[in-house]
Amino acid sequence: MQTSVKTLPKQHYSFGHHFSRGTSIKPTNSPIHKTHTIFPSSSHTNMAVDCAISSPLCEKDAKALHFIEEMTKHCDSVQENVLSEILAQNSGTEYLRQWNLNGATDRETFKSKVPISTYEDLQPYIQRIANGDRSPIFSSHPISEFLTSSGTSAGERKLMPTIAAEMDRRQKLYSLLMPVMNLYVPGLDKGKGLYFLFIKAETKTPSGLVARPVLTSYYKSHQFKTRPFNPYNVYTSPNETILCVDAFQSMYSQMLCGLIYREQVLRCGAVFASGLVRAIKFLQLNWQELARDIETGNVSPKITDPEIRACVSKILKPGQDLAWFIRRECCEGNWEGIITRIWPNTKYLDVIVTGAMAQYIPILDYYSGGLPKTCTMYASSECYFGLNLTPMVKPSEVCYTVMPNMGYFEFIPNDQSRDPTPLLLDLADLELGKEYELVITTYSGLCRYRVGDILQVKGFHNSAPQFKFIRRKNVLLSIDADKTDETELQTAVENASELLNKFNTKVIEYTSYGDTTTFPGHYVIYWELLIKDPENAPSDDVLGLCCLDMEESLNSVYRQSRVADNSIGPLEIRVVKNGTFEELMDYAISRGASINQYKVPRCVSFTPITELLDSRVISVHFSPAPPHWTPERHF
Repeated sequence: MQTSVKTLPKQHYSFGHHFSRGTSIKPTNSPIHKTHTIFPSSSHTNMAVDCAISSPLCEKDAKALHFIEEMTKHCDSVQENVLSEILAQNSGTEYLRQWNLNGATDRETFKSKVPISTYEDLQPYIQRIANGDRSPIFSSHPISEFLTSSGTSAGERKLMPTIAAEMDRRQKLYSLLMPVMNLYVPGLDKGKGLYFLFIKAETKTPSGLVARPVLTSYYKSHQFKTRPFNPYNVYTSPNETILCVDAFQSMYSQMLCGLIYREQVLRCGAVFASGLVRAIKFLQLNWQELARDIETGNVSPKITDPEIRACVSKILKPGQDLAWFIRRECCEGNWEGIITRIWPNTKYLDVIVTGAMAQYIPILDYYSGGLPKTCTMYASSECYFGLNLTPMVKPSEVCYTVMPNMGYFEFIPNDQSRDPTPLLLDLADLELGKEYELVITTYSGLCRYRVGDILQVKGFHNSAPQFKFIRRKNVLLSIDADKTDETELQTAVENASELLNKFNTKVIEYTSYGDTTTFPGHYVIYWELLIKDPENAPSDDVLGLCCLDMEESLNSVYRQSRVADNSIGPLEIRVVKNGTFEELMDYAISRGASINQYKVPRCVSFTPITELLDSRVISVHFSPAPPHWTPERHF
């Protein structure tokens, strides 16, 4: 797929983005051409970018879409320029000097001399920076702060060094989100977005550098706080409510503002699906006090932050009709369709539901009446990667296009991921249908760094691949020779939960661990259930069959270990009290996890977490029989 294109002027790629080949965006008045080899057609797919150029807003959108086209048409050339720019900028750094590049900025020299790296390889350098070493170790530009990984389990949070210029690069990527969304959903400038956004308390390294989650960094940045007015990006939440470090006060005030503006809300969202689920659960617990505030026009005394009180008081007026409406909708405890009942003009949910977040799809469907769920962006603490150019597709069909100027991207074929010297491919050399592990080189100084994400090429936009996020590389569960990853576990939970449908029951949260205290060891799966009809709750026998159904869904190595080798015991499901996973999140946040980035860990081993889960168990169920297994044939 190598293409021959001329080098773009520098200003075209300095802060660019990366997109996909299932659609071709035309920033003109002509229809958007789509080649539907991957995605099904939809009512929005052939919408034209036909707003008048005389309109400043539409002209701005057209420029953004044109930028996307230019980046993806010249994908390989942009990547070559980005690498050259990174190497020229950081040629004098300690990290690059040790590989004897001697000032070379070409791909061939870079690939032949600079090795692949992991966090463990970089940690000694990172620790020196954290302790105060200001020499150019990774980047010729000063390290402005550390961005932390989500820190959802027992392990230490990783510290990712970054430079100030990266904020502009990230901001540029954000600026492309709404121009793409406007192609599919008209009229988003006529209302507001109800987004639950949060910051986390910062920490400082011994040298005084700030360490914080990437979204906290963004929300506290000059770029976010002084962003110019854009009618397509008006939030119900004032900045003060987002920038409050107290999670309860922030959530309460954002929910209160969302209720006040309920008829103007056109989209609801959070960073991850779990964040929106948490917001609805917060409404379930606090609707009475929220209604009281609205009725009286006075902010709850629980809100002590003076900046929040001041900004919310400006928009909070006594409203008996609204208070009555909230009480009517919430008092009977019926939360089905609550999002569209409270916010009737909501057109879609803006949340990430790929990867581990896929398990939230059923509960979000329940809360929203099946509203579309858009996954607009692919990013991490290490680097912002790209966008979803077809945001209205089903969650299972979501693909992201890595913008080729956000960094330099290489890919390890998944079948070589354990090879000590794998062959790394460039963005322009990837094949349709193949899976790859992502490797990045950034302006901040990460070089050939293994992110750990496994991606599959599902299509192309111009010359740029479209990726489906498959999983994190790390295996979740292993007792013997078995290896169960996040995707397999997710599928097993989904298959088993189908047995609960006729009992009007859903699995709303789960996690797991490999219990090796028994002999043989076995998988333990914690389920939190939403039982809509307690009179028709699933029986012990049904939940036992759920255990068996999960085992039937796991791979043949697991089933062989269960049936032939007897090296794994029967799978166990432990049903926990409602609210247990809320407590788990609170515990993780108390240990430094970010409320924005928090994801329920799909596997836990940290003793305090398993003790918390076990203390909330209300019933225990085991697989009543071994799963089906026959020796495999190899042809």
